[in-house]
Amino acid sequence: MDPWKPVDKAIISHGHADHSRWGHKSYITHHTNVPIIQHRLGEINVTGKEWGETFVINNVKFSLHPAGHIIGSSQIRVEHKGEVWVFTGDYKTEDDGIAVPYEPVKCHTFITECTFGLPAFTWRPQSEVFTDINNWWAENKAEGKTSVIFGYSLGKAQRLLRYLDTDIGKIYTHGAIENMTEVIRPLTAMPETTRVTRETKKEELKGNIVVAPPSAHGSTWIRKMVPYVTASASGWMTFRGARRRRAIDKGFVLSDHCDWQGLLESIKATGAEKIISTHGYTDIFTRFLLEQGYDARTEATQYEGELGEENKKEESEDN
Repeated sequence: MDPWKPVDKAIISHGHADHSRWGHKSYITHHTNVPIIQHRLGEINVTGKEWGETFVINNVKFSLHPAGHIIGSSQIRVEHKGEVWVFTGDYKTEDDGIAVPYEPVKCHTFITECTFGLPAFTWRPQSEVFTDINNWWAENKAEGKTSVIFGYSLGKAQRLLRYLDTDIGKIYTHGAIENMTEVIRPLTAMPETTRVTRETKKEELKGNIVVAPPSAHGSTWIRKMVPYVTASASGWMTFRGARRRRAIDKGFVLSDHCDWQGLLESIKATGAEKIISTHGYTDIFTRFLLEQGYDARTEATQYEGELGEENKKEESEDN
């Protein structure tokens, strides 16, 4: 499941680069994730499955269940001789209106991320966050400035696009965002967007909003946005220091991962007694679970959660 070394059969939870890697002989994933990983990995041998569809490998039963993380994201249920394990990949419990909402799956052992496994991480409803984002955009427009908001090209960017208020102005996109959004448009409703190209004039952008990957910040590409104001949409914006380190003008706390309470509620809903934490604040989170009476431990992986998603090198804006 989400292997980082080449295998014959890779069951892939979702399309982010730390979970879906090139080099496997065959891939199995939810059918809505098929075009996404084909776009990212190229020519691969991939099979798409439905939610809850059972398939058997080496006498072990597998099925995919909604993870709510991004579009096409799955939890992987594994059953053998009456023992059930669930591997979450990455997940979130808030229904974002794009991904199929997270579903708790009963199991004996639950393998969970804990990217934001600290009590300090508590998410506000996304409706409130998007009100703040659209008000920020409108204020910048009134001041004659271009709004530039950063979000990872797969998942976060489409969530931003869906809820930006086009009555305020036009939505422009970096090439990496536009390329991925073109793949996702047949899967879910997306607003009209305009790709920023070499021919795009500074005057066209003024007062409008540009959605770009974090890697575009500080690049030569962003110079044509002047005068502009920047923002980042991320769970890490909980901490002011994160915004300062990235030289971002405004931070909006918006994550495609569970907050502290979401993690605990999800674990409880599974009925699992054994919990394995794979990435995030694993030691702290596991210590808390042990105190609550769970059989909990950590497992070292190469999964990176939201920080890894944001730091990945994106496609060129020329693509």
